[in-house]
Amino acid sequence: MPGPTQALSPNGENNNDIVQDNGSNIIPYRKNTVRGERAYSWGMAVNVYSTSITQETMSRHDITAWVNDILSLNYTKVEQLSSGAAYCQFMDLLFPGCISLKKVKFQAKLEHEYIHNFKLLQASFKRVNVDKIIPVEKLVKGRFQDNLDFIQWFKKFFDANYDGKDYDPVAARQGQDAIPPPDPGEQIFNLPKKSHHAASSPTAGASRSSSATPKSSTPTSRPSSAKKIPVPSTPAKGEKELEAQVTQLTEQVNTLKLALEGVEKERDYYFSKLREVELLCQEQGEENALFVDRLMEVLYASDEQRTHEEAAYDQQEEQDEY
Repeated sequence: MPGPTQALSPNGENNNDIVQDNGSNIIPYRKNTVRGERAYSWGMAVNVYSTSITQETMSRHDITAWVNDILSLNYTKVEQLSSGAAYCQFMDLLFPGCISLKKVKFQAKLEHEYIHNFKLLQASFKRVNVDKIIPVEKLVKGRFQDNLDFIQWFKKFFDANYDGKDYDPVAARQGQDAIPPPDPGEQIFNLPKKSHHAASSPTAGASRSSSATPKSSTPTSRPSSAKKIPVPSTPAKGEKELEAQVTQLTEQVNTLKLALEGVEKERDYYFSKLREVELLCQEQGEENALFVDRLMEVLYASDEQRTHEEAAYDQQEEQDEY
């Protein structure tokens, strides 16, 4: 209980226990706390908010080293935090019992496994009254900036809620191997390129031919040279054919676009002329009513009506000739 000279905050807490704003741009506060209840107890997380002028940030190397030191991990890049497993164990450290580490996929390698971990993390946030909305769709893509921003926020959240208690991260995982997830950039871009180059490079064909040479007792230079020539030339010929097809199709598409633009301009031109004729017909008096009616019939006649009228006109001309 506070002494007679100690003021209480509006929600009944001792102000000496509240983390004061020391000039940093992080604003901690306690949510739904009452007198006599600790802010770090289960369900009473301290929320933090980063302002637009936050300057107290760690480098990507320092933040990765901090994660590895606290949780005994071997992460090498910030992007590997996209699996969500490290955040789940951080919550187990800060608020024991708010999350079940048995459900966390510490060996996650696929995006749907990452999403599973972040769902567990968001549920633990809700249990301890954390207001932060996790941008799961951005984080699981493994982009550097998104994951760096989130771990920077989480570091501030950790500092505001950690009470200094001892924690054994390896024992808490209960034997689960916390294998770092693959680097997203290497997994998506580098591996297919390596396999593609390995399959299409001349050295690959040379290695295959060299592995096959021990089977023949008397290898000669003629067969080896004959094998080396077709390997690089065949893909090059196919690539040239594909490039020629792409160029031809691109030219056809451009031609069709130009033709379409011409048709649209011609349509707009005749429509404007039709509208002008229509306005002139509306301005005519009753003395030209028959002419105007006949003109309107011609303007708005359908294709079937025109065909029928042309056929009748042709028959009339034939009768006049006879």
